[in-house]
Order: sequence, then structure tokens, then C-alpha cells
Amino acid sequence: MLLLLTATLIIAGCSSGNKKGVRAEIKTTEGDILISLSDLTPLHRDNFIKLAESGFYDGVTFHRVIKEFMVQTGDGSTRQDSSLISDDYTIPAEINDSLFHKRGAVAAARMGDDVNPTRNSSGTQFYIVQGKVYDDETLENTVLRIEYNRRQYLYNKALQDLREEARQSTTPMTEDVIQQNAIIKAYEAMEEEGPYQMPELRKTTYKTDGGTPFLDGAYTVFGEVLEGMEVVDAIAATATDMTDRPVQDIRILKIKILK
Repeated sequence: MLLLLTATLIIAGCSSGNKKGVRAEIKTTEGDILISLSDLTPLHRDNFIKLAESGFYDGVTFHRVIKEFMVQTGDGSTRQDSSLISDDYTIPAEINDSLFHKRGAVAAARMGDDVNPTRNSSGTQFYIVQGKVYDDETLENTVLRIEYNRRQYLYNKALQDLREEARQSTTPMTEDVIQQNAIIKAYEAMEEEGPYQMPELRKTTYKTDGGTPFLDGAYTVFGEVLEGMEVVDAIAATATDMTDRPVQDIRILKIKILK
């Protein structure tokens, strides 16, 4: 099952929050990538360790690659031996404001908000951010995009809740009424939370090192690259087809957990 990380959705210190904890060495056909796993996202950390130690990732391809955006992998169907752990499960979101999409961030892919309003992560698929460098103007536009994404998320969540209430209620409610109430609830939630403000240090990171800021707050970042960004860059530069799949397979050979 291929999950599409859509570009239309979607801090002080390092983005992983954990440079001395669990590390993982990702051996690929293009070279090695060393990442750290954040203790701020224990469900994702432990799940990744379980999958790596089981051999699940051995042989999977980088099935979606977009230059200046990210490289995505972890789909079990791209591996010749699909008899290991199923990838048909999700993990509750662990979105943390101190973990953001700077260059080298490791995050979980997922289905879109329209079918996944709780933003649960794919059990196996993840991506590594390559990103690009932003200027002040593009960052201002990105803040507007994040606000739009947040409004859509709150609307989809309210829509799901109201539809569930309608199913359990003895009083009939039309879909038009449900949608109108969902819009009201979404705007009320936006007012309560207040406008999104990107921290200045995060802006500096995006203007110097780069990343994909429009994904902030929408996907669970659970680690970061410590060594091997040149390998990520090489993967991101590979030729791809119309579905963003590399023309020549690029595979993970093995992931070794270093504790």
C-alpha cells in the first residue's frame, strides 16, 4: 500500500530532541544514513526499532522521491519477500511542537486528513526531509498555508465527530446541517487556539539549513539525520517517473539499531 505524503497538507535545539539516545544506521544501495530517534515520540521510536530488528525494512525501496522535498520508503509491498510484519496498521500521532521539518528530519507518512482526521501515522512508511532554503516572503506564505491546513484539519475532525453524533442520535440531521455545524466548530477552535506563529529560531533554521515548513504540525517527526545527508541528496537527485518513483530501484539493505 503506497501512502502519498501530499504537499498540499501538511525551535530551539535539534529537531529530534534526542542526539544521545537510540540511533539507527540505515544501509542503502546509495550509502549509509545515520539517524537518531527521539524520546519525545516513544510509540514511533519503539515501533521503528521493532521493525528494524525484525528485518522488515530489508529490501524495501524508496518508492517516492521528490527533489527539494523528501524521500519516502517503508512500503512492504516493494520488498520481494513480503512474508514479514504486515504494514496495514497505524500509530497514534505524536506531533510535538519541538520537532519540526528541518532538513534531515525523519517523519512518519500517513493518509490525508479527509480520511484520517486524527492524523495517525503509517505503521511502517517514513520519509526523510531534503527540503529547500526559504526566504522571508516564502516563509510568510508558508505560515498562511499552515493556517489553512489547520483550518481544514479542524473542519475534518469536527465533521467526523458530528457524523458520529448524528448516527447515534434519534433526531435526524441532514448532511448540509452537519457540514455547516462543522464549519462553525472549526472556526471556534481556530479562535480559541489563536493564529499560528512560527518561532524565530525555526525561521532562521529554514532560512539557513532549509526544510519543508508547510508540513509542521501535520505529521509526526520522530528523528533526524546525524550523518549521511549526502546520501539523502543523492537519492533525491535520482531520475523518477510520473508517480515520483525512481526509475532504477534504490533499496534499504538493512537497518541496524545502535543503542
